[in-house]
Amino acid sequence: MKDLHLPLNQTQRVRLQAALQQLEALSQSAATSSVAVGDAIPVDHEDNILKGHGTSELGDKVVATMCGVVERVNKLVYVRSHRARYKPEVGDIIVGRVVEIVSKRWKLEINFTQYAVLMLSAMNLPDGNQRRRTAVDELNMRSIFKENDVVCAEVRGLQHDGSLHLQARSQKYGKLERGQLLKVPAYLVKRRKQHFHHLEQYSVDMILGCNGYIWVGEHIEAGERNKILEEQENKSTVKEGDEASCTPLEIRKHICRMANAIRVLSILGFTLTVESIIETAEASSSSNIDIYDMLGGEFIIQTAEREVQRRASMS
Repeated sequence: MKDLHLPLNQTQRVRLQAALQQLEALSQSAATSSVAVGDAIPVDHEDNILKGHGTSELGDKVVATMCGVVERVNKLVYVRSHRARYKPEVGDIIVGRVVEIVSKRWKLEINFTQYAVLMLSAMNLPDGNQRRRTAVDELNMRSIFKENDVVCAEVRGLQHDGSLHLQARSQKYGKLERGQLLKVPAYLVKRRKQHFHHLEQYSVDMILGCNGYIWVGEHIEAGERNKILEEQENKSTVKEGDEASCTPLEIRKHICRMANAIRVLSILGFTLTVESIIETAEASSSSNIDIYDMLGGEFIIQTAEREVQRRASMS
């Protein structure tokens, strides 16, 4: 948050600095303690604690070997980095973009050190039949996903060579359309039980990818995706400007407002949850702030001040 570069006047700068200082003070008074390299971590040696990532033993002390927050899980003590890169785990829900199609596989860019691999055998076929993949299926791979398509999938496993394999054997996975793809730092998206969210009041779907890629788009039922793909294959028969094939204007506005709410929270470095995103979007709407003006300095400062009040009321 200290690296913010916004076009602010003097009054706005003072308000933003005051809000950031209050947030820093509130975070320091929280139960989790931040440490720098070489700081001692208070532990009870009689409990036979386990020293995890980011810790080391120096004499009779346990010290931090990296900057971050001290986390404790039963007897395990480790340091979680404030700004860590995305580290995949089996079961992670991710959003990626197809960059290459090779023999029986798609390669996806997922904000990782290597491209992820989605095998043809690791996803459902468009017809839904469970059968062996044939040479015809391989030839028709571009009819499923082509370059630059946005895809949602699940981490299947990490190979010994460091490559990452995905799977998309559920109707909730697959090609994403009629929306926006946003990229935020991966550490702002925490692993939770639910990463798929349907915002019924806005007819919007939101997918918080563990890899820092977030999808905000028009709500589409899982069973309707194949129908949409079939319509697009026959798009030559659809008249140009046909309203039935387009996302309604009101839903597009909701998508843009939610996307800008995510951008505002990301700029401030706040953890992204569906609740905080909706709250930020509704705050902009209730304040009669246009979608474009949400990225202005005034609304960003108001968001920081609301977060100060929220954290102060919880402490």
